[in-house]
Amino acid sequence: MIDTIIFDAEGVVIDTEDIWDRGQEEFLGRRGFIYDRERIKPLLTGRTLAEGVEVMQRAYGFAGDPQVLAAERASIVRNLMATEVRFIKGFRVFFERVRDQYKTCVATAMDRDLLSVVDRRLGLSRLYDGRIFTLDQVGFRSKPDPHLFLFAARQLCSRPGSCVVIEDAPLGIEAARRAGMRSIGISTTYDRSKLFEADLVVDGFGETDISRLL
Repeated sequence: MIDTIIFDAEGVVIDTEDIWDRGQEEFLGRRGFIYDRERIKPLLTGRTLAEGVEVMQRAYGFAGDPQVLAAERASIVRNLMATEVRFIKGFRVFFERVRDQYKTCVATAMDRDLLSVVDRRLGLSRLYDGRIFTLDQVGFRSKPDPHLFLFAARQLCSRPGSCVVIEDAPLGIEAARRAGMRSIGISTTYDRSKLFEADLVVDGFGETDISRLL
């Protein structure tokens, strides 16, 4: 029996895909590189800002302190999020339908500073009654490590087998599988073919029916 829904944030609850793409373009453009979205984006999803910098350093061969460069990335994206971030289409209708039937929370790899910007704009903490869990609470173990999802389940007093994770990225789906949870892959960020390991793949919240997993 499923009694808990764990939502990833970016690409599931909030629409930040275009913001991050523009941020990556500016960050790499400052160094004379062109952002190869098809190749690089799958490697960045679910990573911390500093881990993402290290991914790009390996891919493009530029130097610098990852922590310093991560702060630069954050600054670029923060300015965009403050005025442009919005909910994923269909999320609010779906959430209102399930919030009284299931325990709900957000478990995200998103940087806390950026998350606070989103929270001020969209009120996520109010929506989830403060049940928002981040990587700093599990020693920054990034997806596909399952620790974040397992931590979220413990905070809600839920068994992993009773949880379903809604994710938009392959690494998140793999993390759910490692946690012993079922998953729904939503193709807001990646093509359906990249989400094949999910128990259910949908194109949007209009198709998302938890009963199909029972």
